[in-house]
Amino acid sequence: QVQLVQSGGGLVQPGGSLRLSCTGSGFNLDYYSFGWFRQAPGKEREVVSIMSSADGSTGYADSVKGRFTISRDKAKNTVYLQMNSLKPEGAAVYYCAAERRALATYYHGDFGSWGQGTQVAVSS
Repeated sequence: QVQLVQSGGGLVQPGGSLRLSCTGSGFNLDYYSFGWFRQAPGKEREVVSIMSSADGSTGYADSVKGRFTISRDKAKNTVYLQMNSLKPEGAAVYYCAAERRALATYYHGDFGSWGQGTQVAVSS
């Protein structure tokens, strides 16, 4: 059974940085593509970043390009989201997601396994 446990998050000032972690159990990360999504109150869940298992290729929402970085540590079965230069509009609950497929997509409906979510607040 695929399980994803998230850590990280919290309160940060605008311009600050946070790193989110997503550790998987019950599966081999090598065969899974990952995504990070976020959902702010009253808004729909939106993609932040994706990573494909086939070649490690990555993708980002335009709103976070150049500031966020997705990465993975196969030895730790963990995927990370490094968030720099955070903006107030980045405040949301962040979710990691995984799916056994070679190429990740930007659509949350294509991911079947989800972490518990972690709150990110950006405020001075």
